[in-house]
Amino acid sequence: MNLSPLQAISPVDGRYRNTTENLAQYFSESALIRYRIYVEIEYFIALCETGLSGLSAFDKSNYASLRAIFNDFNDQDAQEVKDTEKITNHDVKAVEYFIKKRFDHLGLQDFKEFIHFGLTSQDINNTAIPYTFKLALAEVYYPQIGQLIGRLKELAADWKDIPLLAHTHGQPASPTKLGKEFLVFAERLEIQLNNLKAIPNSAKFGGATGNFNAHHIAYPGINWVDFSNNFVNNILELSRAQHTTQIEHYDQFAAQCDALKRINNIIIDLDRDIWAYISKNYFKQKIKEGEVGSSAMPHKVNPIDFENAEGNAGIANALFEFFAAKLPISRLQRDLTDSTVLRNVGVPMAHTMISISSTLKGLNKLLLNNDAIAADLENNWAVVAEAIQTVLRREAYPNPYEALKDLTRTNARITAHTMAEFIDGLQIDEDLKQELKQITPFNYTGVF
Repeated sequence: MNLSPLQAISPVDGRYRNTTENLAQYFSESALIRYRIYVEIEYFIALCETGLSGLSAFDKSNYASLRAIFNDFNDQDAQEVKDTEKITNHDVKAVEYFIKKRFDHLGLQDFKEFIHFGLTSQDINNTAIPYTFKLALAEVYYPQIGQLIGRLKELAADWKDIPLLAHTHGQPASPTKLGKEFLVFAERLEIQLNNLKAIPNSAKFGGATGNFNAHHIAYPGINWVDFSNNFVNNILELSRAQHTTQIEHYDQFAAQCDALKRINNIIIDLDRDIWAYISKNYFKQKIKEGEVGSSAMPHKVNPIDFENAEGNAGIANALFEFFAAKLPISRLQRDLTDSTVLRNVGVPMAHTMISISSTLKGLNKLLLNNDAIAADLENNWAVVAEAIQTVLRREAYPNPYEALKDLTRTNARITAHTMAEFIDGLQIDEDLKQELKQITPFNYTGVF
């Protein structure tokens, strides 16, 4: 029975399928089988290029036909592998048998024992999975996070001259510019994105326990370390770990998970700040005909996109944190716990993409409410106290901080008139009084 979005247990494949379906080509069961076949085929071709005695008669013009096994792979082929797995109870062995059957069809049966030659299943899994992860980052994640950064920069440029009451500890603080606040998040995301890109896509390739035992016993004259470095680093364009057990260390993958988690934390921080700005009425949201904000309160236009983004980033981070903590740990030369965990690598990526998509959707619905922003500034003249006492310090005025504290640290409302009266009462010359009176919550915004 075909699975419909209405029958999916996970919202990744149900409610949010339209947002996440492009990840299926990297993280689905079919995709994993396909890229295992890719690694096996490229490995066989690499063996042929070494001139091994058992492969010396292989006609290299067949390379295109071999690569077609991967390039033309479809759901029917994937089902064939899964049917074989029901018998073998081993997923990678089922892939090997699938390729051998294709060799029979191509009349290449004399060479099929060099499929999976000297390898263990983790030589395939620990190259296929980082390969698909690398592709998903490059082809889906990086463009989407780049789009978010770009949108933040666009909004920062649009709002670069909008003065905004800042809040530290939730209390009115020295004013800022709205555009600069968006640049904060763009800069943070760019820094962490560059850190993520700098982490190698690490892979393992070295036989049953990492020592090339089977390779070396069959062909002791071949430098299998050099062969594998070339295969993994140059052909697959991954980074081969040199000394391993049966499995990859997963330390670099853990670092990637941590980096993705940090980026998601920044997105959560952004979502919460915008949520707060909306609650302060600094932003309104575009209204779409037919949409309902509340089942009971007709007036509601809720910041649901930012809430959705926060929730999905949180789910993703819980899994990324688990992966980073669990995967680098394995008993002796290998236990099987990494296998079932790695099958879920697409899940936090999917929730991450939902989060980014929802944040972008929310950003594109924001409408600046200048009146509310200006009113908040006008109602908080006390925030210029910092400016006035700092200028008075410059002029060596006695105890300026204490003077402004006595004025502003009360429950009385400070207004433009209050501040002007205070300045007039200072024992300073008229020019300095005029300088101080030019300071307002609207222009005391610093250099950005």
